[in-house]
Amino acid sequence: MKRILFLLSLFLVLNSCSLDEGEKYHFQILAVEEAIVPDSFELDGVYEIKLKYYRPTTCHAYDGLYYDKDLNIRTIAIRTVVFERDNCAPADTELVETSFNFHVTNNGSYIFKFWQGTDANGEDIFYEVEVPVI
Repeated sequence: MKRILFLLSLFLVLNSCSLDEGEKYHFQILAVEEAIVPDSFELDGVYEIKLKYYRPTTCHAYDGLYYDKDLNIRTIAIRTVVFERDNCAPADTELVETSFNFHVTNNGSYIFKFWQGTDANGEDIFYEVEVPVI
């Protein structure tokens, strides 16, 4: 009986393993083309910040934001998953919109650095917005 149970368990374990690696993909950061930020903040307030970007192909899917904070400086870009498929087509030239809620926790001003891409020398380009906390 133990031998049958062992063989049955071994059969189930071996059949549950899959050699299929799944769909291949990689991540890509996209430029923020437009940002809609309030003119000012109040301490402890929560504000919606809207971002617009272009989706290069139909194989790009929104995966959240690249978001880095250093004191009152916030660096933001669009993070996407790019599925490595043979049928990728150029996406529409229409801006895609996303947003996030920003909670104000410090006095002073916040500086938002929205990533715009890179220049000819490979240096990052940012659109900066300073928003005072009143």
